[in-house]
Amino acid sequence: MSKSNLHALSQPEVATTDPLHELIRQGARDLIAKAVESELQGLLNQYADVSTPDGRQAVVRNGHLPKRTIQTGVGDVDVQVPKVRDRSGSGIRFNSQLLPPYLKRARSLDELIPWLYLRGVSSGDFQEALNALVGEQAKGLSANTVTRLKAQ
Repeated sequence: MSKSNLHALSQPEVATTDPLHELIRQGARDLIAKAVESELQGLLNQYADVSTPDGRQAVVRNGHLPKRTIQTGVGDVDVQVPKVRDRSGSGIRFNSQLLPPYLKRARSLDELIPWLYLRGVSSGDFQEALNALVGEQAKGLSANTVTRLKAQ
């Protein structure tokens, strides 16, 4: 009686890309970049009159931080935050209010987790539920993360 009639069903390995979804993600990426650039320009304008002893502008743009990925409701969005250099040594730094340091997930996803829990989704099933809602980008949400966010 060790014979079984059950056969495992495998998921198709086809990676489908929805052009509309990609367009929305690109729009989100562009909008975030413009908003962060606007924040930076506000900081640079605030310190535009500060100069070094040799007459150069003290607070200047200095490239970008490494690219990082933010989990959002439309999927993973790659972002780059600009850096500033303070030549005067007074410690002026740029920290975006929109993309604080170490932000990995949009607040809307963090708010979705307790809602799913209240709807009866158990901690162990969150990965599957989030994969269905957000896609494979939800891989960073472990059962421990769900429990911690549920407590908040």
